[in-house]
Amino acid sequence: MRILVVGAGAIGGYFGGRLAAAGRDVTFLVRPKRAEILREKGLVIRSPLGDAHIAAPKLVTADDVGGTFDLILLSSKAYDLQDAIASFAPAVGPQTAILPLLNGMGHLDRLEARFGPKAVLGGTCFISTTIGRDGEILHMNDIHRLTYGDRHGGMTARIEAIATVFAEAGFTAEASETILSDMWGKWIFIAATAGMTCLMRCSIGDFVAAGASNLALKLIDECAEIAAGHGFKLSKAAQERIRENLTRAGSPITASMLRDIEADGRIESDQIIGDLLARADPVKRPSYFMLETVYAHLKAYEARRAREG
Repeated sequence: MRILVVGAGAIGGYFGGRLAAAGRDVTFLVRPKRAEILREKGLVIRSPLGDAHIAAPKLVTADDVGGTFDLILLSSKAYDLQDAIASFAPAVGPQTAILPLLNGMGHLDRLEARFGPKAVLGGTCFISTTIGRDGEILHMNDIHRLTYGDRHGGMTARIEAIATVFAEAGFTAEASETILSDMWGKWIFIAATAGMTCLMRCSIGDFVAAGASNLALKLIDECAEIAAGHGFKLSKAAQERIRENLTRAGSPITASMLRDIEADGRIESDQIIGDLLARADPVKRPSYFMLETVYAHLKAYEARRAREG
């Protein structure tokens, strides 16, 4: 199976790098600057679960994709999605499967509009990674799970083929028959985690120490109520797991969105929080005080950043 990984950043570089290290046929579609770094130093992963180094990763750029691929692994930021689509479009053939690992749900509509419903799978990932000073990928926890599936459910031949390729590839891969539910669950988790750590500008453990656990629980409930309104009610176990994670004393976890804010970078405010609010029942939306507050906070950051250039 020919696999094209769009980008070799924190997410795509990690999972694509693990696949390449396991001997899979992986090509990275990268920008020229990233290509220079990878040609000079190789693709380097530093992880508590084991390091990896691909000395000469297979690379292409948008002007020379070189034919179609069987599987495209897409992990761009949501605000870069349109540029990413343009870059990998020549790699999509009639049998190509696109596996997006973006947050939220809005990207599915945009991918389906461009490539058709058959091409687009559902997917999520749980991992904390960033890019180091020398371009290496730094894995910052002991979780590296990727979940994927057909959005219509069931275990199709295409999903089984992907499962074979992902097996024993150096990360946890789970084929799901309920991938849309999984994606909504991830959306609730990431919206609540990003919302609280960005609003409070600190780790989970810090806002718990400040006595703000009740605010985190309110935010989770608001997110979960919107999901339930679309037919994706969290199981009791899933809800308790999210609540426990966001009220854990001493937890050092922050969302990547907070790290982006601290670096004065672009953020996915509209895709993670704004789109969730837009899907709320208009009658109930005024009651979602935490989500509205988080969204206003993020938009104020973006307004200041735009003003200051």
